[in-house]
Amino acid sequence: MSATSPAPVATFEGSYLGAQDKISDQAIMECKVCWTPYDPADGDDSRQVDPGTPFSALPEDWTCPTCSAPAEQFMVLEDPGAAEMREAARIAAVTARLVDDFTEVWHAKMRDVPLVNKSLQVEAVGFRAWQEQILGVLISPWFMNLVLLPDGDSWDLVPGEKEVISFPSGDYEFLHNTRPAIGSYKACSLFSPMGDFTRQKDATDVARAVMIAIFDEANRAETDRSADIRAAREAELEAAASAEAGTDGPEAPPVPILTDRPSRRAVLTAGLAEEAPAPSDAPEATPSDITADPDR
Repeated sequence: MSATSPAPVATFEGSYLGAQDKISDQAIMECKVCWTPYDPADGDDSRQVDPGTPFSALPEDWTCPTCSAPAEQFMVLEDPGAAEMREAARIAAVTARLVDDFTEVWHAKMRDVPLVNKSLQVEAVGFRAWQEQILGVLISPWFMNLVLLPDGDSWDLVPGEKEVISFPSGDYEFLHNTRPAIGSYKACSLFSPMGDFTRQKDATDVARAVMIAIFDEANRAETDRSADIRAAREAELEAAASAEAGTDGPEAPPVPILTDRPSRRAVLTAGLAEEAPAPSDAPEATPSDITADPDR
């Protein structure tokens, strides 16, 4: 070996060596010199590190409390959050393509359209695996949609077709669409346009609330109108049958006006979302070119 060659770094499989992106916040680390563990649940009293502090968030000058070995000499002893971390990374890779695609649409086609909100940007919020699909909220300067992506093979969808999908909080109408960069996906409109939001944080806060509300069964009572609709329809059929038979059947009750109750979308968005006509000066655009927004 040349006298000027650097000395080899002593290491072995499983050593940390500074790769913070490979461990979760729950990882329990162990000093490979003296075998002293660092458990985030306990922290480190000797350095006034509070319980709940992940290994990756320790001070830069933190060392092993027993032998003073640097953090780079710790290895993973146990990582309960590793599977969740890998799952999050996988979903992030999928949604990154979605964000990239609609960011390109924003810069190429939508930036000068009057209805857009230039205070906002394209962002994917709360995406998670759900029933062999990936569900989340996509924010853009001109819409906020619930979006379903395939978790695996691409769907064979016809753009423009509608599908009702059930969640714990109720049934929601999704529009089918496809784009060359991301393939097929399904979208349910929450807001369009986005003039009610003055900051990106306001939009992301609503998006996170939507991802909680959609799985809350307590919302179903406010949104499930199937019983009302079915009762009205049965009354109509009974009245028609009585009229055809020439008998005086029971008087059909008036069809209930359902618009005085919150829509499913209004429940999800805490009543913020309202139907709004598109501005008359908005350019014509097909869903496959711009967005799968059912309101457009």
